[in-house]
Amino acid sequence: MKLLISALALLLIAGCAHVFSETASRQVDSTITFDQLKSDAKPFIGKYVKVGGIIAGLKNTEEGSQLEIVQFKLGSDDIPDESSASGGRFLAVTPDYLDNMVYKTGRPVAIIGEVRGMKTLPLDETQYTYPLVSISEIHVWKKSEAYYYAPPYYYNPFFYPYSWYGPPYWYPYGYRYRYWR
Repeated sequence: MKLLISALALLLIAGCAHVFSETASRQVDSTITFDQLKSDAKPFIGKYVKVGGIIAGLKNTEEGSQLEIVQFKLGSDDIPDESSASGGRFLAVTPDYLDNMVYKTGRPVAIIGEVRGMKTLPLDETQYTYPLVSISEIHVWKKSEAYYYAPPYYYNPFFYPYSWYGPPYWYPYGYRYRYWR
């Protein structure tokens, strides 16, 4: 019996695992919003933030790598929610090499990092001022992790609980529909 309870407790703990370490999560100042960073990052230099979005580009140089990310709000599971409005773009930098096959354009990403200030670069035919974040921890979501696909039988009009009327009454509360482009 003790073995069964121990196994169930282990499964419960494993199911609640987060993508970021506990030490990095404790460093994050959750009072800082992306809008505050976008308007002026200077007062927040040296503080840690948790931000995320969709990768717009990656640039590798001898000094390290620079990710350009279109910001979206992170859900409670740290997955960027593309249905929310974007606050703009930001740059995430690291002295490490980031492989462009892993950090592809269009993939969702979540970052904990230290605010380093602002950087102005050309974007199309204009100058754009990016908030600059130095990566402490980063998590790139796989397609299957970040987007929920409903099983095909839910779309059967003869399947009563879903039918034409939306999600069934027993459907998990707050589960967002997200579809890969």
